[in-house]
Amino acid sequence: MRRPQPEPPGPGQESVWDYPRPPRIERSRATVEVVLGGMTVARTSTPLRVLETSHPPTYYLPATSFVEGALRPAEGRSFCEWKGTASYLDVLAGDVVAERAAWHYPQPTAAFAELIGHVAVYPGLMDRCLVDGETVVPQPGGFYGGWITSAVVGPFKGEQGTSFW
Repeated sequence: MRRPQPEPPGPGQESVWDYPRPPRIERSRATVEVVLGGMTVARTSTPLRVLETSHPPTYYLPATSFVEGALRPAEGRSFCEWKGTASYLDVLAGDVVAERAAWHYPQPTAAFAELIGHVAVYPGLMDRCLVDGETVVPQPGGFYGGWITSAVVGPFKGEQGTSFW
């Protein structure tokens, strides 16, 4: 296992290597949009960011910021040692269905209670996700749901060879 060499952040950037472990929640004023099937299925200026060492931020949007009918329960659960048990959701836009493309924590741990009523999406399963108008690059690896923008530098967990970071 190689030791990661953090990229130095430039002006206005954050290094994911300065994020904490265990992770923390941070309120954001960024405008966040989620587009699927050519439709904006969610938009908010009150997202939450979960920040964790080596991961780009994961944005959690208020469930009320999704258009009616855009979310439906899906099969499966996963467990996070910090946040608790996540439940999955399909994201729908007209005839387009992105299966298990979103998740939420109906009963998170006490430290993450603020996530109740919020939903995160995998940006790689959407047409695009935007933060203040900038199109997001999905966190590599498929399992994680981080949102990479020009405001964050890595390297990022999820890339090849990062399993044990």
